[in-house]
Amino acid sequence: MLIKDQKKFEQVIVELKVVSPDQLDTAKIESVKLGKSLDEVLLESGAMSAEDIVKAKAIVSETPYVNLTNQKIDEKILKILEKDYCERYQVVVFGMANGKLNLAMLDPYNVQVIDFIEKKSGQGVVSYVASAASIKHVISQFSDYSSEVSEALKGMSTGPEDIGAAKEKESANTEPSVISQDAPVTRAVNTILEYAIKAKASDIHIEPREKTVKVRYRIDGILNDTMTLPKHIHAAIVSRIKILSNLKIDEHRLPQDGRFAIKLEDKDVDLRVSISPISFGEKVVIRILDKSSGVITLEKLGLKGRAFRLIKEASGKPHGMILSTGPTGSGKSTTLYAILQRINSVEVNIVTLEDPVEYNVEGINQIQVNSQIGLTFASGLRSILRQDPDVIMVGEIRDTETADLAVQSALTGHIVLSTLHTNSASGVLPRLKDMQVEPFLIASTVNTVIGQRLVRKICDKCKEQYKPSETELASIKECLKNVLPKKDDPRASEKLEDVGYDNLPFIDSGDYNLYKGKGCDNCHGTGYQGRVGVYEVFSITQDLEKLLLQEVTSSEIQNEAVKEGMVTMKQDGYLKALSGITSLKEVARVAQDY
Repeated sequence: MLIKDQKKFEQVIVELKVVSPDQLDTAKIESVKLGKSLDEVLLESGAMSAEDIVKAKAIVSETPYVNLTNQKIDEKILKILEKDYCERYQVVVFGMANGKLNLAMLDPYNVQVIDFIEKKSGQGVVSYVASAASIKHVISQFSDYSSEVSEALKGMSTGPEDIGAAKEKESANTEPSVISQDAPVTRAVNTILEYAIKAKASDIHIEPREKTVKVRYRIDGILNDTMTLPKHIHAAIVSRIKILSNLKIDEHRLPQDGRFAIKLEDKDVDLRVSISPISFGEKVVIRILDKSSGVITLEKLGLKGRAFRLIKEASGKPHGMILSTGPTGSGKSTTLYAILQRINSVEVNIVTLEDPVEYNVEGINQIQVNSQIGLTFASGLRSILRQDPDVIMVGEIRDTETADLAVQSALTGHIVLSTLHTNSASGVLPRLKDMQVEPFLIASTVNTVIGQRLVRKICDKCKEQYKPSETELASIKECLKNVLPKKDDPRASEKLEDVGYDNLPFIDSGDYNLYKGKGCDNCHGTGYQGRVGVYEVFSITQDLEKLLLQEVTSSEIQNEAVKEGMVTMKQDGYLKALSGITSLKEVARVAQDY
């Protein structure tokens, strides 16, 4: 949308207090100097957002303006126009008033589009100008992907000659990250992937049943039934995924693992593929790694109080190991990346060995493990030690050789970060002993151990407060009796500082509030949106070193760590529930007493 009256545009943006007169004068000089329009210069400099510019242009041209970036559109209204048409012409229907449709458009003067919609709907329209972000937000609400997939597959042939032709065509493609859009099965697979990425799913499960194919997405750690497809198209979909992943399309009896990358809306997304034969065919699981999502900081992970302090101190030490533990998908790698972000600087040489590289971080040297050519964690770690590293991150300690090399690296003046699959933080030490690492070496090298799980966060849009039941109240008091202080406790402020959460009740006050999500359009009726970590963190002290040398069990280590002030995962979860971040039900799902 062009600016028809430049002087009026300048007057409007100053009146709206979007830019100051000084900023406007500077931008006008830059506009002339660079040969760019004023709105381009204001946008690039950050003085105005795209939304501000669209609003100002609408006022200048006396055109109705609408901001839809936070609005949920009724499904019946939304589907008056087809998704493809909305994307092609950047137009959406967002409401109806006085018998007329309300249209949001990038170009509200496009008469051809308006005429087409009036003829198609049989109703008059009122056009509003909207930003590209507004229209994109509304288009993203088209959610009937099951019917889109079925529509894409209409008339599809699944004969061997078609699969062979697809393989040949794919081989000729010189751009592996761009998926061709021609064949029906290609469009179907693209739609499944696109919906999963937009829904912020972490995994896609394509599961053959006796008569159908189930597609499930793992969103916020929970699997959801998303679509049901006809059984006859299963072989074609699996073959397409195999082609993209460079796997053998004629192998149906053995498990296969592969990977590929796609580009969606300027985002680079890596996909790890695992195919395994089950009773009714081959099951496909695709792990989604959004490389453009950026690395989260320690402050945003959900770490509080003493736990945050211990990790911060450990990351500042000149050598030793920081180990993050938990099951697959519990956010271990994300925690290590957050620590690396804290350490990362020009003076420090950081080298990582990962499978796969989940985030690209500026200033860090990242190596992708490839066992097919002999680049394993152990062989890669041996090579890294010749690269003059200060900090080494090993994606996972899986075997005795890797464990031994990691310990030796920590002993020779390096900071080593890694993950282990254990149930709790205290389980790290017996696990390392099981990998034949001597107890005295564990005591000498391990600085800090992190145990973690992920819980779903209560949706902010539909969160409501309630009083706990008698059972919940008893559970809270039992769990937090040694964490929350009493009113007359002389160490009350110190204990609350260790806990790290504000406005928590005293253990003997009885004034407890819990929170839940009612379920709304924003969270798709679940009551939850997003995830946060629950943690337990301890550092190796002299008392813990003595215990290690005595060949003790993980429960004895846990008890000593708690005695020294560690807040357990369950306790951290309960504190987050009292703070309105999550619910007791979520905490019970992931964090039990160990």
